[in-house]
Amino acid sequence: MAGFFLWCILFVLCWPIAILALVLFPLVWLILLPFRIVGIAVGGVLAFIKGLIYLPARVLGVRHAR
Repeated sequence: MAGFFLWCILFVLCWPIAILALVLFPLVWLILLPFRIVGIAVGGVLAFIKGLIYLPARVLGVRHAR
């Protein structure tokens, strides 16, 4: 919602840049999409490695000290 209001202000102040931003936003989103997918995959791999590291402690029933 805030982005829409910022775009409206930009449209009032300088409409050619606002139209250009409106056209380029989907293209930039498509270009950055593979990086998001890689980030999700890397996060999953790191969570899997963390699970493997903590597995022996979980099997032995170690409780975290709080």
